[in-house]
Amino acid sequence: MKKKNWLGFQKKTRLERIDMLKENEIIDSDFENLLKENENLSTEIARQMIENSIGTFSLPFGVAPNFLINDVEYTVPMVTEEPSVIAACSFAAKLVSKSGGFSTKILDRKMIGEIALFDVENFDVAAEKILNSKEEIIKVANDAYPSIVARGGGACEIEVKKLEEGNTSFLVVYLTIDVKEAMGANIINTMLEAIKPLLEEITHSKSLMAILSNYATKSLVKANCELDVKLLGGSEVAKKIDLASKFAKMDIYRATTHNKGIFNGIDAVVIATGNDWRAIEAAGNAYAVKNERYEGLTTWTFDENTNKLNGELILPMPVASVGGSIGLNPSVKAAFHILNNPDAKTLASIIVSVGLAQNLAALKALVTTGIQKGHMKLQARSLALFAGANADEVDPLVEELLKVRHMNLGVAKELLEELRKK
Repeated sequence: MKKKNWLGFQKKTRLERIDMLKENEIIDSDFENLLKENENLSTEIARQMIENSIGTFSLPFGVAPNFLINDVEYTVPMVTEEPSVIAACSFAAKLVSKSGGFSTKILDRKMIGEIALFDVENFDVAAEKILNSKEEIIKVANDAYPSIVARGGGACEIEVKKLEEGNTSFLVVYLTIDVKEAMGANIINTMLEAIKPLLEEITHSKSLMAILSNYATKSLVKANCELDVKLLGGSEVAKKIDLASKFAKMDIYRATTHNKGIFNGIDAVVIATGNDWRAIEAAGNAYAVKNERYEGLTTWTFDENTNKLNGELILPMPVASVGGSIGLNPSVKAAFHILNNPDAKTLASIIVSVGLAQNLAALKALVTTGIQKGHMKLQARSLALFAGANADEVDPLVEELLKVRHMNLGVAKELLEELRKK
């Protein structure tokens, strides 16, 4: 495989970066032209996708190189408005790649839908009837969506649970479905609507609702990495990252920010690939409470015997490679092309690895230099842009802003005027 050249990538112009992607054989000529022309979602397609459309809304689209996942090199597309996310993620990925890269495992790849039944006369009898009719229920579900069955997927399991609180009780029927390459919302909801009358008939009860669940506990992905502590700056840094991981398991205030940082990276890839970042965040935050308290999602452990830092992240990751806006938005098509058109399982593995990398970068910064120094530079850059600095003026204005005691827009405008007089 041709060794990729990323020398000076972050200092190149937008068009020069696209040229480097072409030179590194990450994109072909068609997508080179698409990116250079900045072709985006058309207003006509946008009008068809949502109600009351009045236009489209743009966000910065970048790439994070240096990812080595399951021995395959990736340049990861990311869409985000937050500065430092892509740089930090790429930096951490480079550290991990020098230690062998990320390894991932698909723990399962199925989705769950549920039907809540109420006015149930006898819960035990009703549950038994449902389980005895399992084959019939699954057949009705699959007959409602034969195309997914033809692709090797479909409904495959049923579970029943009684929920009770005070005077309110439900018998909940959970249907497990292999949705293959899709996220599966339409598949699941169609199947649930099909079996709802049958469940009401079998149990002599009423259905409150039938809906997919975004808590995708049967679509879990695990990412691991192992780093030589020399790459981190020594064993003391590794020990602090270990402690920071434990702190995020113990303190909900820290856990919330800890996990937000993970999703800085995850959301950026999910958005770039046209997937539902709201569903992914909902599933991830629900999974953070799996031990009956809200905890940090990553686990970092320092092994003093091997002098290695080990990282792990397990998350529900029900992303799709087909459906939704994936085939409609040119930028999403470009993102998939940059990733070499992964299937859903591969894409899920990439995204969870990005989450682990993003967390590593954040923790390393927090336990060493802190994050404020970097944030002040980013704040200075934002002020420079708001002050009206052009492309050639931004960097020198940032340097001047970082020298002053208190930065604000007024100061930025004054310094810009002074620079222009020189």
